[in-house]
Amino acid sequence: MKAPANGDNWFGLTDQELPIGEAYSWSVRPNCGAVVLFSGTIRDHAEGREGVEYLTYEAYEEQAVQRFEAIGDELRTRWPDVGRVVLIHRTGQLQIGESSVIAVVSAPHRPNAFEAARYAIDALKETAPIWKHEVWADGSGWGTGAHDITKPASVRATT
Repeated sequence: MKAPANGDNWFGLTDQELPIGEAYSWSVRPNCGAVVLFSGTIRDHAEGREGVEYLTYEAYEEQAVQRFEAIGDELRTRWPDVGRVVLIHRTGQLQIGESSVIAVVSAPHRPNAFEAARYAIDALKETAPIWKHEVWADGSGWGTGAHDITKPASVRATT
């Protein structure tokens, strides 16, 4: 997955390793003094489930990318000075320690970069049709914390 040649948004799904370094570098701009990169990694446990061995992510690709775009639009409404925004999520089987999702935001100053990046990952988790199947020592099942999918505008910014 390559960075876009034009524009300030990079959204997508991939079954390949996430381009974390490239996403960070692409987000650096001369007018932005802050880049915040969040990387969600696969851990060895979940609520009530010890010994997680691996996860498999599935997504409704067309709708997920549309949600990423809507998150970007809402983010730019709330933080108009944001520079670049990256939202990329992996699909397929991932092992412990691998990155499953990245949210990167650049802005002129750190408060807006931090707040916008936090909103971006929270909104992705609440609004994108992406599901995880966990395999752990004693069984398997769909991930904990499932909820109804909402619209990006309804996601509260956490500060």
